[in-house]
Amino acid sequence: MGWLAELVEERGAEALDLHAQTVNPQFVKLLRTIGFDRRWARAQGQYLWDSDGNRYLDLLGGFGMFNVGRNNPRVREALVEALELERPGSTQLGVDVLPALLAEELLRRAPASVGKALFTSSGAESVEAALKLGRAATGRSRVLSAEHGFHGLTLGALSANATPEFTNRFGPLLPGFEQVPFDDLDALEGQLAGEDVALFIVEPVQGKGVNLPADGYLEGAQALCRRYGTLFCVDEVQTGFGRTGRLLALEHWGLEPDLITVSKALSGGYVPVGALLMSEVVYDGVFDSLPNAVSHGSTFAPNDLAMVAGLATLRELDEQRLVAESARLGEYLLERTRPLVESSEVVRDVRGLGLMWAIEFEEPPGGSRTWKLLERIQPGLFSQLVVVPLFRDHRILSQVAGHGMNVLKALPPLVVTGDDLDGFVSALEETIDRAEKMPRALVRFALTAARAGRTPKRRLARA
Repeated sequence: MGWLAELVEERGAEALDLHAQTVNPQFVKLLRTIGFDRRWARAQGQYLWDSDGNRYLDLLGGFGMFNVGRNNPRVREALVEALELERPGSTQLGVDVLPALLAEELLRRAPASVGKALFTSSGAESVEAALKLGRAATGRSRVLSAEHGFHGLTLGALSANATPEFTNRFGPLLPGFEQVPFDDLDALEGQLAGEDVALFIVEPVQGKGVNLPADGYLEGAQALCRRYGTLFCVDEVQTGFGRTGRLLALEHWGLEPDLITVSKALSGGYVPVGALLMSEVVYDGVFDSLPNAVSHGSTFAPNDLAMVAGLATLRELDEQRLVAESARLGEYLLERTRPLVESSEVVRDVRGLGLMWAIEFEEPPGGSRTWKLLERIQPGLFSQLVVVPLFRDHRILSQVAGHGMNVLKALPPLVVTGDDLDGFVSALEETIDRAEKMPRALVRFALTAARAGRTPKRRLARA
C-alpha cells in the first residue's frame, strides 16, 4: 500500500468533519440535514459504493461530467501511459502535439462554421473566453443570454446568468448584459435590431429545468444573429459529448454557430478540460497580429493530462457507441416515464432529450393545504419529497433541476443500462405515490430541511 492509499485509509472516516473544518461547513450541514452524508468508498461506471458496501445508482453524474462512466478504465490507462512517457508538456514558449491533436478531433466533429480551438480548464472559463473574444471580434460590448439560463459562476459567466439566487449578492455584475425570454424570437430580434450586440449565448437545452426549445427557435435565433451581425454562441458545456443522443446537441437542429463552449464530459471524469471552438472570423478578429498572438490563454489549460483525457474520451465515445446508446436509452426512459403524467395527479410533465431527462411536479387538482404550506416555506420543496427518499430508500442519487423548481433531473452516465432505468422507474413510481399522499413524517422532514438551510436545493441544483 502506497502513502496515498494509507492516508485515505487512515483519514477517510474524517471526511465530513474535516471538510466542515477546512472547506465548507454549511455544505456539510446541508448534507447531514437531508441525509446525503455518506462516506463514499469507490465508484465504477454508473455506480457508487458507500463505506458500508451499499451500491447506489448515480443519476447525477457529477452534473454531467461522467458521460463515459466513473473511473473509466480505458481513459485511466491513457492517462497512466501519458505519465509514464514523461513528456515535456506546458513549455509555454513553445507548442506540443497533444493540444493540436485534440483540437483536430474536436473540430472534425464540430460544424464547419468553427475552425479554431482555444483550450480552457472549465465550462465557466470557456464561457468567459467566448464573452471576451466575442466582444473583441465584433467591437461591440452588449451580450444577450436567455432567461433561466446557466453559464457558470465566474463574474462574466455569472453576468450572463438569469438566476437571482446566484447573482443577487455579487453585484454589481458586468455592464452590457441582458436576458431575453427563452423561445421568444420577437424579443430576441427586438434586442438585436440595434446592431450593437456582440453575441447571443444560449444552451440548446437549458440545464435548469431541462427546457427544450420549440421547433424553429434555435434556427431562427441563428438567422437573426446573422442578420444583425451578432455572433451566435451555443453553450454545450452540459449538453455536449453524447448527452442528448448526438455528439453535440446542436446537431439536432443543424446549427452552425460562430462560437461553441464545451467542457464537463470531455474530461472523462478525470482531468478538468474545456474548450472554446470559434469561427475563423472570430479568430482573425482577435489574434490578428504577432503582438496579439497571446491575447487570451490559460496556464494549465492545454496540459498533457487534460489533452489525453479529452482524446481518450472521444475515442471511448466512438468505440463504445455511447452516443447512439444515449439516444436509444433516452427514448426508452421517456417511454417508461411519460405515463406518469396520466397516472399521477402531481406529475405535470416528463421531458428530455437523450439521457438529459426531467420530471416536473405540480399542485394536485382541487388544491392541497400541505402543498401550499410547503411552497410558502420554500418554492419547489415538494421535489425534495422525491429526491431524498429516492436516495435514502432506493439508493438512487438524483438532483433538483433548479432553485425553486419542482423538477427532478437525471444526467446518468451514458453507460447506464436498461435494467438500471427499469429500477429507477419502479423506485420513482413508488416514491411519487408516497410523496403524493404527503405523509406527516415526510413533510416534517422537508420542513426541517428547509428551515435548517433555507436554500437546501441551491447546491444540489447547481450546474
